[in-house]
Amino acid sequence: MGVASYVSPVSPPPFAAQFAEVTVDSETGQVTVDRLVMAVDSGVIVNPLTASGQVEGGMTQALGYAVCEEMRYDGSGRAIERDFDRYHIFRANEIPALETIFVETYEPSHPFGVKAVAEIPMDGVAPAIGNAILDAVGADLHSIPTTPEKVWRSLQN
Repeated sequence: MGVASYVSPVSPPPFAAQFAEVTVDSETGQVTVDRLVMAVDSGVIVNPLTASGQVEGGMTQALGYAVCEEMRYDGSGRAIERDFDRYHIFRANEIPALETIFVETYEPSHPFGVKAVAEIPMDGVAPAIGNAILDAVGADLHSIPTTPEKVWRSLQN
C-alpha cells in the first residue's frame, strides 16, 4: 500500500481567520450565535460580490454543522431526522450577522493575482463558536454540533 499527497507549488491555498460572538444561557445551555466574522486572504478579489457571497454561504453552511445539524439513528439504524421538522437547517431570518473582510494579496503564479475562496469558509466556524462559548461561560466542548445539552453538561462539571 502506498500513501502520498501533492500540493501544487503554483496554486497556494487561501488563508483565513474566523471569529464568533455568542450569547449563552448558563442555566439551559442554549447558545445563540450573534455574529460571525471571517477575514480571508484570497489574493486579488476580482468580483467582491461573488466572493463575499461564497464566504457568507460557506459560513452559513458551517453554522448549521457547528450548532444544530446532527444525524441520529434509532435502535434499528433508521435515521430519526427524516424531514425538516426534525432536522434543523437555519432559515434566512435565523442567520446571525455575517461580516467578510478581504485581506488582498497578490499571488504571482496567477495572471490576475487571485487565489481560491472555495471551501475555506467551512473550516473555522465550529472552532470559533466553541472558543466563544469557552470564553463566555467556561464550557469546553469537544464534539459538534454544540447542543444545549452538551453545553449544560459541560457547565455541570
